[in-house]
Amino acid sequence: MEYSRNFYQIKSNEDIFEQICQERKEIGYYNLPYQNTTSIKKYTEGISQKVIVLIGIGGSSLGAKAIYQFLLPKKKFSKRLIFLDTIDPLKINFCLSNIDINDCHFVAVSKSGNTSEPISILKYISSLVDINSTNFTCISNSNSPLEKFAKQQKLQFFHIDENVGGRFSIFSNAGLIPLAMIGVDVDRLLEGAKEVSDSFFNKEYYYDHIINKARFLVENKGRFNINVIISYSSIFEGFNKWFVQIWAESLGKKNVNGTRQGLTPIALLGPDDQHSFLQLIIDGPRDKTVTFFKINDFDDDTRIPDKKSYQIFDLDFLNNRTFNSVLNYQADSTYEAILKEKDIPCDLITIPSINEESIAKLIFRYQILVSCIGKFLQINAYDQPGVEIGKILLKNRLKK
Repeated sequence: MEYSRNFYQIKSNEDIFEQICQERKEIGYYNLPYQNTTSIKKYTEGISQKVIVLIGIGGSSLGAKAIYQFLLPKKKFSKRLIFLDTIDPLKINFCLSNIDINDCHFVAVSKSGNTSEPISILKYISSLVDINSTNFTCISNSNSPLEKFAKQQKLQFFHIDENVGGRFSIFSNAGLIPLAMIGVDVDRLLEGAKEVSDSFFNKEYYYDHIINKARFLVENKGRFNINVIISYSSIFEGFNKWFVQIWAESLGKKNVNGTRQGLTPIALLGPDDQHSFLQLIIDGPRDKTVTFFKINDFDDDTRIPDKKSYQIFDLDFLNNRTFNSVLNYQADSTYEAILKEKDIPCDLITIPSINEESIAKLIFRYQILVSCIGKFLQINAYDQPGVEIGKILLKNRLKK
């Protein structure tokens, strides 16, 4: 009698942890928090232009945008960071019309060094301004077409390690260089990521949170295959977009048995979207998990004033409260409303304050979470064959 099988087996937490420890030796993003930033800081301190323009798409820009938008309301940056992350001509020309193009430093980021969108924008920029070693920096894989272009034009070039995927590259040169140019403390970013890494690999605080959430999502993917995040502040807008990419592009794959796997990300901003999507969560089908993000301390005491002439609205309970506290009460109340349903899996992540460590911890936490889910699903979380097919078809169409 012969017997063969391809049953899908969910490994134990310990098995997955051992696999992640082995993967850490090969996948480069795990080690980025431990790098030396001396050369980055030395180079970026010499950039004099007041506007930094990041040319990149997808993983080449979303991470930097997530960090920049998170920090922007509280940090007094002396320089602006503009993102040319689309080939939409309206967006490109609108962005350029609001800056002095002769007082810009352009940073072209492309993992492959041959991505059509950023290279198209690079060509357009070169038709508007003379690009040279004083106003242009290139970041890519070593020996890529973009590196060859940089050498040809005598531009500064920084590499991205081959084993660091684009959507996992935020703590590489791809993210740290443009952020350092505007004054983000990149050492504090790496300290935040390092704290999560050390904790996870030493099986401390973050280990339990990450490994158990990964396991729950995989064990229940047949029922709860939609994963919603609700972020209670507009400063999470960039992070929300980053989350959608890393979640969808990393986890939508065929596993070792050829079975289609995937979790569907939805990213919302509170309180705006609680006036629409919340209805679907509460009374709609039970196919979603929900994760809330809120910030404990905005370091902002702007208050709702007590004005006697506004008593007609019957909202006096808002008087003299800070917007910070009301926003957090909204997050807590919505979270409690979902908890009361008792059949919607949900969790709440409270970020203490707005700084480099906080956003770095959140990003690195989700990077490891995605890696763990990938191991549980028995997929390669670092490739994107579905995306590559579209790129090939685009090139063939444009060549005709």
